[in-house]
Amino acid sequence: MKWVLLGLVGLLVIVVGLWGWGQWRWGQKTQALMDRLEAARQTLPPERFDPRELDGLPAPVARHLRQALPPGTPIIRAADVVHAGTFNMNLDAEQWKPFTSRQRVVTRRPGFVWDGRVAMAPGLNVHVHDAYVAGEGILEPAILGVFTLVNLRDRGEVARGELMRFMAEAAWYPTALLPSQGMQWEPVDDRSARATLVDGDVHLTMTFHFGDDGLIETIRAEDRGYADGDRIVPMPWEGRMFDYRRRDGMLIPVQGEVAWLTPRGRKPYWRGTITELTYRY
Repeated sequence: MKWVLLGLVGLLVIVVGLWGWGQWRWGQKTQALMDRLEAARQTLPPERFDPRELDGLPAPVARHLRQALPPGTPIIRAADVVHAGTFNMNLDAEQWKPFTSRQRVVTRRPGFVWDGRVAMAPGLNVHVHDAYVAGEGILEPAILGVFTLVNLRDRGEVARGELMRFMAEAAWYPTALLPSQGMQWEPVDDRSARATLVDGDVHLTMTFHFGDDGLIETIRAEDRGYADGDRIVPMPWEGRMFDYRRRDGMLIPVQGEVAWLTPRGRKPYWRGTITELTYRY
């Protein structure tokens, strides 16, 4: 019995040590990404939103921005976001797991670092980096922050997918939707418009659809890259935004859901709520 107890104690020490080392190691990697994100930051004029900038925009875009941005709103340069929600681990089944995350966003040069924790089982978290930094797309989940499951990094399809995420989430930082901040718009109909964003060699267009209230309801991409193991497979993708509330005077959605639009139907895989949001001007 004595040796069994000693063995259990030794195992506990190893597990605790591994957990602590994983937390330290993941924190170092997160900070390195944050430093790169900050180093790539740029500033574009103006300093504040002028409603005259909406002249000539497609009608549904101008209508949304008139509601979302009071005249004189400072241009958002960066933001810190805290999320909570659930994540579906299987495209073909319902395996929803709770997650929490912190995200730093820089609006120009566009980029973000999402640092998430997905609870797979009690005491067993998968740490996730999902990021777009200086033109590079990054996706890395790791058990306990130690055992990497996938490490996708490139300036091609992974980067396109991550910049699409930035575009879809721009409703949270609505001054990023302005032409002066790099977003270009063309009309589709009285409820939709296409937005184009270019960052270095990454060039993409997504369709924004606006609801009866004039606010952004869905954002769609026809060919976002789905990570199938170490392969990237193009697939239609959609984000939904809802529950609009005022933050620092701006009207933004605080809840969202994203889904892959597969041949077998719409497959949601992320549902989240903003629990904290701090803007940097």
